Amino acid sequence: MKILSIFNNKGGVGKTTLTYHLAHALAEQKKKVLMIDMDPQCNLTIYALNEDFIADIWVPEDKYIEDFKAARENDSQKEFQSLTQSVRSVHFSLKPIEDGTEELKTLPPPAILNSNLHLIPGRLTLHMFEGKVAERFSSVYSGDPLSIRTATSVRSMAEEYAKVYGYDIVIIDTSPSLGALNRNILIQADAFLVPANPDLFSLYGIRNIGSALKLWKRQYDSIFTLISDAKRHSFSKQFVKFIGFTLYNARKLQGSKSTNHLGIAKAHFHYASLIPRTIINAIPSEQLIDVNKFSLDHSIGDGSVIHGHNTLPSMAQKYHLPMWLLPASQNLEAEDASTIRGNRKIYEATREAYAAFAKDVINRLEAV
Repeated sequence: MKILSIFNNKGGVGKTTLTYHLAHALAEQKKKVLMIDMDPQCNLTIYALNEDFIADIWVPEDKYIEDFKAARENDSQKEFQSLTQSVRSVHFSLKPIEDGTEELKTLPPPAILNSNLHLIPGRLTLHMFEGKVAERFSSVYSGDPLSIRTATSVRSMAEEYAKVYGYDIVIIDTSPSLGALNRNILIQADAFLVPANPDLFSLYGIRNIGSALKLWKRQYDSIFTLISDAKRHSFSKQFVKFIGFTLYNARKLQGSKSTNHLGIAKAHFHYASLIPRTIINAIPSEQLIDVNKFSLDHSIGDGSVIHGHNTLPSMAQKYHLPMWLLPASQNLEAEDASTIRGNRKIYEATREAYAAFAKDVINRLEAV
């Protein structure tokens, strides 16, 4: 099992759309995939699940999020068992660690999107857990057990679910922050990739990631120097690797207007051409995937998903389906059905693009 994080310090780069469709494409490549929504904004959860289902997950958890221990004592064993045998949010599962109480003995089942793709939904209260992550991090250096449990909790969760469900890849969605929660997610992941708009802001976002990685690597090495061998097993054995980037939402130009090999607007091409050099300069070389085997000069998938999809992602979110499955859906509203089915070829062509992207991601993960 490999843990992959999709991350950029810059928001608005299409990260959720990319994560959702990459996960579906990986599942169609016969990989068993789990998505964990660790973004407190819950965009991936909203993309994947309808609002009523999310309410069914969140509402019964409310009292546990407020005070897990008190709620557990007030509920009967039968009530608690029923709760943990249905889909629960990631914050519910992490709440006992946040509160410093006994961890769950039973893993709540993930939401099943299809036979090869599952999701642990997010929750808007996850910022509470992030507060504890930040508060306890300094005590990791002294080997404090609760602090180590907190720092390694997301990786431990991924590993536990993989043992039960046999996942090949766990994808962790994150916020754009360089805060304590994302630090722990990134340094405990096996790999991460960066979706980047071809603009100035993504260049600065990549630089910020590089600076953060240098600091986090020093912290990681210091922790390993100070804690005992017995306490190291909870951490990943290797610091995270950067496996590449993809341009996303670049403006596509057609025919004779295409003045560059990417076929994108001139202003976009200028910034797109700066991204590879920015990566090489910003990301520490020891965190880069083997550049002799995998080029960082080009987007993952050789540019297969770099262009914007116009209104297609909004329809995908509305119906909680990947873009290429929308024309065949029997649940389309009349006002959308004619437009979607009238553009069937455009929608279905996205499958081939994401398949190429997914195959390259698989190859890069296997090299980590």
